[in-house]
Amino acid sequence: MLKGVAREVAAEFLGTFILIAFGVGVVAQVVLSQNQNGNYLSINLAWGIAVTLAIYVAGGVSGAHLNPAVTFALALFGRFPWKKVVPYIVGQMAGAFAASAVVYLTYREALSHFDHGVRQVLGPMGTAGIWATYPQAFLSTFPGGLIDQITGTALLMLLIFAVSDKRNYSPDDKFAPILVGLAVTVIGMTFGFNAGYAINPARDLAPRLFTAMAGWGSDVFRVADHWWWVPIVGPLLGAVLGGWVYELVIQKHHPSET
Repeated sequence: MLKGVAREVAAEFLGTFILIAFGVGVVAQVVLSQNQNGNYLSINLAWGIAVTLAIYVAGGVSGAHLNPAVTFALALFGRFPWKKVVPYIVGQMAGAFAASAVVYLTYREALSHFDHGVRQVLGPMGTAGIWATYPQAFLSTFPGGLIDQITGTALLMLLIFAVSDKRNYSPDDKFAPILVGLAVTVIGMTFGFNAGYAINPARDLAPRLFTAMAGWGSDVFRVADHWWWVPIVGPLLGAVLGGWVYELVIQKHHPSET
């Protein structure tokens, strides 16, 4: 029987697995069907629902961080012990990698039908973007891409802090996952155009590693001016910024408790 940190890491693994299985799965369905079975709206909705369901899977055990940026920011603000940060991130990365493999195995024949077995990263027949995010051609890696990822993740973290603030208009724990899922949905609908709103290092890096091993090769790390680091650094910085803004503007001004 798993206990303690091992139990929590297992929950992070499974929660992140659910998140990526549904999130990457919907992108695969839209891309491989050439928008016949979904569109950008269905992608946004599916990612939001995936977050909600993943939190219900893991929340009661681990808190359902599902995102290294969230784990890092919570530790930085004293809301999570530093000794658990690395184990949590390992669980998140492993869950995202495993889910990427499941989506690939499920859609392998559809993928080969689409690209005739020639795995391309970008372009009309590019499919690496099913798993990881890549920027629009007009977007600079720095500062444009970094600003994009900082903004999206800052908004996410600010909303997570708000939803979890028991001294604010905090919802019942049973409904909090729905609100976080809605937060991800609205971020996708408003800040997804530039680069696909990764806002989660595990969501991007682990699937990218999988594609590098599954036939797309090292180009997944080289294309778009070595874009791969942006969905790692940007979310880490953005999560800290979002948490800091909420604490500065709202939390530090709660009346003293008696």
